[in-house]
Amino acid sequence: MDRNQIVQPENIVCKKPTLMNDNNMHYCPGCSHGVVHKLIAEVIEEMGMEDKAVGVSPVGCAVFAYNYIDIDWQEAAHGRAPALATGIKRCWPDRLVFTYQGDGDLACIGTCETIHALNRGENIVIIFVNNAIYGMTGGQMAPTTLLGQKTSTCPYGRDPQLHGYPLKMADIAAGLEGTCYVTRQSVESVGSILKAKKALRKAFEASMAGKGSSLVEFVSTCNSGWKLTPAKAKSIIFNQELEN
Repeated sequence: MDRNQIVQPENIVCKKPTLMNDNNMHYCPGCSHGVVHKLIAEVIEEMGMEDKAVGVSPVGCAVFAYNYIDIDWQEAAHGRAPALATGIKRCWPDRLVFTYQGDGDLACIGTCETIHALNRGENIVIIFVNNAIYGMTGGQMAPTTLLGQKTSTCPYGRDPQLHGYPLKMADIAAGLEGTCYVTRQSVESVGSILKAKKALRKAFEASMAGKGSSLVEFVSTCNSGWKLTPAKAKSIIFNQELEN
């Protein structure tokens, strides 16, 4: 059997994208990062941009994204991926340039870089994997942590009177003049994965057409940070709620 084909239950055959390496992923079981990686690899292949794609990964759970998707990558300082992506795209306008960031990186440390790059209309795609928690450093509250959601630094749940309100980055981005495409997606079911893939392709195509900046948010799971089983974490995303 071809090593790129994995036989699933009910004789469903899934083909691994050729851009995906054979390295074992370091992500926790049930994490959404692996699915999003696969979508990125598939879309780049289908667009024929294998030799033109440049990803920018900063600090966070996805810091080792370059180990899994075989394209050119640059590492950025924490939160600074949009600034680095801006420089790359301006130097090489024919490249497909995107960032790959989590919520702690994008919505906290890198809020300034994110908003200004989007507002300038840089022809880049910002991929935002939002699991509403600091997954890499101990499960602390993030700017996107939902009201009532428990974390290691708000063990009784996020209280707006004490912690403020969640930062809605997609809503902010949608109101900026430089953005041409802003969308919120998830990857918790087959239907949502197919929809998310179309959204990602639309963002990449808009970037290459010089239409402005795009933000593709993936609402994702962090079963380790949420202290839940992968199945329970997935069901919460499916039901669009977090357990108090």
